Amino acid sequence: MGYRQKVMKIWKGIAIVSVLVLTNVLVHRVVVRWDMTDERRYSIAPTTQALLQELDAPLEVTILLDGELNAGFVRLQRATIELVEELDAVMRNRVSDIRCLVSAENIPQGLSPTVIHERTHKGQTAQTTIYPYALVHYKGKTALVELLRNNRGLSGEENLNHSIENLEFAFVEAIHTLMRNEVEKIAFLEGHGELSEREVYDISQALSRYYQIDRGTLGNETGVLDEYRAVIIADPQLPFSETDKYILDQYLMQGGRILWVVNGVRFSSDYLSESGLTPVIPLDVNIKDMLFRYGIRINASLVQDLQCLPVPVDVSDDPQQPNWQPMPWTYAPLLLTSQQSAITRNLMQVSATMSSSIDFVGGDDGIQKEVLLATSSASRVTNTPAEVDLSIMTDEADAFRYAYIPVAASMEGCFSSLYAHLLPPENIVMHTPQMKRSQPTKQVVVAAGSVIRNEWQHGEPLPLGYDRYTRTQFGNRDFIVNAVLYLTDDTGWMSLRQKELTLRLLNDQRAREQRIAAQVVSVVLPLMLLTIVGVTVVMVRKRRYTK
Repeated sequence: MGYRQKVMKIWKGIAIVSVLVLTNVLVHRVVVRWDMTDERRYSIAPTTQALLQELDAPLEVTILLDGELNAGFVRLQRATIELVEELDAVMRNRVSDIRCLVSAENIPQGLSPTVIHERTHKGQTAQTTIYPYALVHYKGKTALVELLRNNRGLSGEENLNHSIENLEFAFVEAIHTLMRNEVEKIAFLEGHGELSEREVYDISQALSRYYQIDRGTLGNETGVLDEYRAVIIADPQLPFSETDKYILDQYLMQGGRILWVVNGVRFSSDYLSESGLTPVIPLDVNIKDMLFRYGIRINASLVQDLQCLPVPVDVSDDPQQPNWQPMPWTYAPLLLTSQQSAITRNLMQVSATMSSSIDFVGGDDGIQKEVLLATSSASRVTNTPAEVDLSIMTDEADAFRYAYIPVAASMEGCFSSLYAHLLPPENIVMHTPQMKRSQPTKQVVVAAGSVIRNEWQHGEPLPLGYDRYTRTQFGNRDFIVNAVLYLTDDTGWMSLRQKELTLRLLNDQRAREQRIAAQVVSVVLPLMLLTIVGVTVVMVRKRRYTK
């Protein structure tokens, strides 16, 4: 071998080694992902990508869901890790640490564990304690992510699937909270007999995670609400003045957001509990013309629903020996939540006592309107004035022939001012020019004051939506929180709650019926094919080389 041949051989070797090293580096640094699923379950939403691009420091994620997990929670854990890895890919490897905690000693204080009861193959009951949470750390701040959604009435598989659907929203919500430099403000309106601070204590605590909560009256100056991202009007009982209406109207025109929680009827819950009956009359707080102008009407009616909460009723004829039995209370419907809205998707039913119905009316073209809460397929409407009597607990089922009566709705778009063709009130102090049409904005209308009101027991506030008699937690708190988050969302990240994953469950009956066929296809057929291929190869080789 000549000198030139030796040099060429060395250079070829160097080239081959260089290509191998370069390929190895590219394999480790360049990750190519193809999402082949119909619902794009492994794709990060554009809104999430835009949010992640604003991060100017690495994230650190600690997943507490670990230990001895069953197949369902292993799927949730795997989905969580995969999501964080996808976030890391979008951030170009700026998630500094992704780890699972195995030791329960490292679990932060105050976290409530989830206890899983399972039956072993021996028929015994096994109990496992897990912590379905994750912690996101950013610039010295930490946010908690709840990985598990547990909705009453759904199977374990459905709850796990909804939890996986909600993962991206849950992490984005946490990151969004960590990125805020200033806490946004929202306000509860006062001055019209609205619910007191005590009556909205629980929801105020829940919202304080995201906002600074203020309370106050309007006065007579425009622009008083400009610093607030949203205003909550919680079950007013007294009329609004024209000055109040003008200030609220112009706040909306400037792009403000309003959560209206307004009943269409007036009743006395205290009188009902004491005497067993109460008159119900229409409630007019002088805002019907405003809401009608915006495209919605709260009716002076009561909705009844066969899908409702029970209440204890004394069915004994002897006052000395009461016999309390649970009876359906049709005036306390369990409202269905829309699965198409980002506000209510995958939420539990919402409890609402003595609520009214709503209707969409004229309003402006181009306003996006969506029903959020509605009655079941067996409901009816009672016009007022009327009398509600606890002694009359049963009605003919045939009377409940109406279906899906709307009780809450969202509206989004550009609204026309109530005062577009009217002069402002005489006593108003103008700080901003009058606007006749709003900037793009949002409103949520709920025709049930009980949806936002919490009860108290033994001097302690009960969670919003908790029913003392059935000891069940309904979705009231999540509904109100999501409604306010929707109102204050300008980037569209709330739409992540609409992500849907197809739940592909095994049909047990069909599996049993086709068990033998499946075994033949999965076991016998591959062996037969392998045997045929082997015999064919042997015969070909024998013919070729036997001469």
